Amino acid sequence: MVTGCVFHPGPMNVTELKIMSRVCELSGKSVMSGNNVSHAKNRTRRRFLPNLCQVSLTSDAMKRAYRFRVSARALRTVEHRGGLDAYLLKTDDRELSQNARRIKRQIKKKLALKS
Repeated sequence: MVTGCVFHPGPMNVTELKIMSRVCELSGKSVMSGNNVSHAKNRTRRRFLPNLCQVSLTSDAMKRAYRFRVSARALRTVEHRGGLDAYLLKTDDRELSQNARRIKRQIKKKLALKS
């Protein structure tokens, strides 16, 4: 038995602890840093956070919905490219999260079986 480890039922379970970083799972967009500049040109460091949303996207090939934490820009791109399947198949693996790469492999396998 592991001591000192607490499992929190509800919103802080193990799967949600993995996605707490502020990175888009589909586009890879993450936190940027820069300066706040006052009228007197005083510069103080700040962080520019991506506009992340928790969304469910439906895969046409797999006939089910997947939950992602994506930026608003990536969500627009998914709709522009014609859905989750088309977006994942066209996007390079280096930009995708581990979860998105796993779903992409499943979609490729499913489409190969249909052909």
